[in-house]
Amino acid sequence: MEVPVGVALLLTNGAAAAAEGSDSGAADMAEDGGFAQNSGGFKARRRPVLNRLVLPQALALLHQTFASMVGTPPPAPDGATQDAATGGPSMEVLELFPRYVLKGNLPPALLTALRDLATEVLKAPERSPDASRKLAGQLALQLELGPQQPAVQELCREVILPGCERWIRHVIDRQPPQGRGPWTAGRYGLQIIDVWLNVQRAGDYNPTHTHGGSFSGVLYLQVPPQISGASFDGQLCFHGPEEWHIQSFRTGMAEYVLPVPGEFYVFPAWQPHSVPPFRGEGERWSLAFNVVAVPQPAGGARPPQMPLVTGLPSGGGNPMGANPAGLAGNVSLSSGRKRPPGF
Repeated sequence: MEVPVGVALLLTNGAAAAAEGSDSGAADMAEDGGFAQNSGGFKARRRPVLNRLVLPQALALLHQTFASMVGTPPPAPDGATQDAATGGPSMEVLELFPRYVLKGNLPPALLTALRDLATEVLKAPERSPDASRKLAGQLALQLELGPQQPAVQELCREVILPGCERWIRHVIDRQPPQGRGPWTAGRYGLQIIDVWLNVQRAGDYNPTHTHGGSFSGVLYLQVPPQISGASFDGQLCFHGPEEWHIQSFRTGMAEYVLPVPGEFYVFPAWQPHSVPPFRGEGERWSLAFNVVAVPQPAGGARPPQMPLVTGLPSGGGNPMGANPAGLAGNVSLSSGRKRPPGF
């Protein structure tokens, strides 16, 4: 174990003072505690100077050092709490008003089935309804998928709807029962609004936007190798409620997520997000979706959880039918539309 610098200096200075006393003669040594020379070298005879001037300070420093090592520093003045590691005041940084995003991984078999579906759809993209007119993304292709595709049905049943339910319970169950409103288990239902395939190529991007309904999400099927943590290119960015302003320490207002095939994210539809462009060859494939949570009055019948219902106000070209709820589509924040109901 290293001797603290302060202790080493005190001991060194004390030894030097004692050595100086040895030059003043036997009388001084007897009074001041110098060293007497004999055949075996220097031998301490008496040490009143060392005891009186050095040891008290050295022992105090050693006590503080040892106490810090075992996590029991000496009491702080005025009753202030101290950090066990440093002996300084105890401090903690709190994270207030968190935003919840659910992250998961697809079963390998489902990931393979969805990749195969995307490959088939892209062989003849003209056969699938174009979703781009209701979306904010400036991408090469954005194509509607529907309940007639078994892989989509499995995705909704096994991943999307359970993911939304997990998000609700994680957030709502933290509230006291009287503060949960209609989101008590059994008093709401979840319904898919739509699912679509995004194909992003070099230079394509998705501006900052929100979605309609209650929940939105994305899952990744294919990612070009040049999209990595080395830059923001092609990453999913979640935006906080304030603009980035490093001069005033607003440094946590953007969170970048590296897309990985098989991973998915579920978040509130009002959560702003974007995707910057990337450079180079290849295509970035992802599936995106919207879900609505429908509250029910106490004692009312719970709506079905599975059916894919929807359609959006843009009308036409949607394989899922009409939109009885009149839900808003996915648009840029600059459009000034009203915030959708839900969470």
